Amino acid sequence: MAAESGATLVPLVAGILGLGVAAQVLADRFQVPSVLFLILAGIAVGPTGLGVVTPETFGSSLSAIVGLSVAIIVFEGAFHLKVDRLREAPAATVRLVTVGAAISLLGTAAAVRFALGESWDIALLVGSLLVATGPTVITPILEVVAVRDRVAAALETEGVVNDVTAAILAVVIFQVVVLEDPTASAVLADFVRRLGIGVICGMVVAAVIWYFLRHVDLSEDNAPQTARLVTLVGALVAYGAANTLASEAGIAAVATAGVLLGNADLPYEADIESFKGDVTLLVLSFVFIALAALLQLGDLVSLGPGGIVVVVVVALVVRPLLVFISARGDRYTFAEKLFMSAVGPRGIIPASVATLFAVELSNPNNAYYDPQAASVLVGTVFLVILTTVVFEGGFARHIAEYLDVIPMRVLIIGGGKVGRALAERLEERGENVVVIEADQEIIERTRNAGFTAHHGDGTDTEVLRSAGADNAKIVVAATGDDDANLLTAQLADSKFDVETVIARANNPDNVDAFEDLGVRTIDASSATAWAIDNVIERPALSDWMTELGRSGDVQEIEITAEDLVGKTIGELDDELPNGVLIALVGREGNSEIPDSDFTLQHGDHITFLGRKEAVHQAIDRCHPRE
Repeated sequence: MAAESGATLVPLVAGILGLGVAAQVLADRFQVPSVLFLILAGIAVGPTGLGVVTPETFGSSLSAIVGLSVAIIVFEGAFHLKVDRLREAPAATVRLVTVGAAISLLGTAAAVRFALGESWDIALLVGSLLVATGPTVITPILEVVAVRDRVAAALETEGVVNDVTAAILAVVIFQVVVLEDPTASAVLADFVRRLGIGVICGMVVAAVIWYFLRHVDLSEDNAPQTARLVTLVGALVAYGAANTLASEAGIAAVATAGVLLGNADLPYEADIESFKGDVTLLVLSFVFIALAALLQLGDLVSLGPGGIVVVVVVALVVRPLLVFISARGDRYTFAEKLFMSAVGPRGIIPASVATLFAVELSNPNNAYYDPQAASVLVGTVFLVILTTVVFEGGFARHIAEYLDVIPMRVLIIGGGKVGRALAERLEERGENVVVIEADQEIIERTRNAGFTAHHGDGTDTEVLRSAGADNAKIVVAATGDDDANLLTAQLADSKFDVETVIARANNPDNVDAFEDLGVRTIDASSATAWAIDNVIERPALSDWMTELGRSGDVQEIEITAEDLVGKTIGELDDELPNGVLIALVGREGNSEIPDSDFTLQHGDHITFLGRKEAVHQAIDRCHPRE
């Protein structure tokens, strides 16, 4: 049918956008992906709810609207995919988007085939769509769950790349559904052709945009605005050109253009990112509500117990399997692999493409008319989206806290020998360490040593922010330049309100000046002298101190367990594991070695010394995680 008249459509679109903004506000308030509220809003205004939006509302224009919207969303996600982050977990990332994607496709297809009794064609179509996790659902989770950068990098990259893979793969498999007797070689050739056309178009458009923004003199008054518009229009041109040459190649084109431009150091990049983010929010809100409004509640109910089985297999069997295979090795801890297994919500690509395919399958004028397949396709995809967004998105932070994968973020400015030695110790204790270094050669050595390294000047506020200073608990200025260390320390304290800021003083004469300015300072010369003195006078202690963070540990924590208030040190000692000592107790700025009758108060700071495992058990007893 034709689309509704403009007089009716304009207020309807405005209302949908209003609901979208409300969904974004609720998502920020409850710290869950906005997709959940967008789907609920769509159901509320759709045929199942108020009936304001129906399949006839947008008529034949729905496909074009969704296509352009998805192009903007994918481009925005790809633009934020930085090469520096890809280097943090390259092997695991490659496996996630290749081996992992294949496991997801085949595992999900098998679940649909045997749990719902569908043909392999439809099962593989559902499986190809549910390969995609997507930045629209992963990014909001990572904004509120500050996991290690290597974990976040792998999940974000998987989301962006698999969005593209799923979209193209689904189109190819859909051809299998509608065509008779397709061959495997023809299907593979079609996939490669679409992907290749998209990549080439994206590269050409990215090169043109880069040249224009870099070498064409933009008006001083309108330069940022021009840069924003050129970038957005370029993304749409890439999508349109690629789709003209091969349907659905446009997704690969905008993803390619986004990655290239996002790493091209464009002028006015901050303005471009801000503008794109706002546009994407509006587009995402509109398209997701519009698509969810087309969902019939009966499509979900008709799946019966088989639908629940599919969801369980996808979330609790297929996802953990592909993560543990892709992230094998010791790069990730077991808890981090479990967290990655528990965070794989599906988003906009499966919903949009599934809806469009369902419209095609539900059209009685098509030779491949199959309303039952359309119902299974939409119902299964949206059931998985709803379930994974609610449980994996809504409980992501609780899962992360339970698995203890939210480490304290530590920024070390300076990747020299001191910075890397400190990073090694902190990493071994499980902290999330990011090294900031301006020298590219040192950056490469630091990364080769297995550390997360951010290239840039540590005295630059934007560099500190991009490295995670907003979420840092500790900043250590450890360069060989005292002026740079002082400035970095002051920025961390004044601009980011970091809890602990420490500066290295290479010149002992600067220590008093640093501390007069309120900067906690370590005198490199004195620290070296103390270490040598320990080796001479206290060799056993000195040897043990070198094992800190490995077999031994010293940790200071605050008493937060209410049942310990009023207890004596002797009583607490009886509850602690063997291999740990209470070395010091701090109260109101004063520290002392306590005797067994010392009574604990709320807020006391206890220093534990002993074997690493025993120290961590003692910390859990006295300072339990919420």
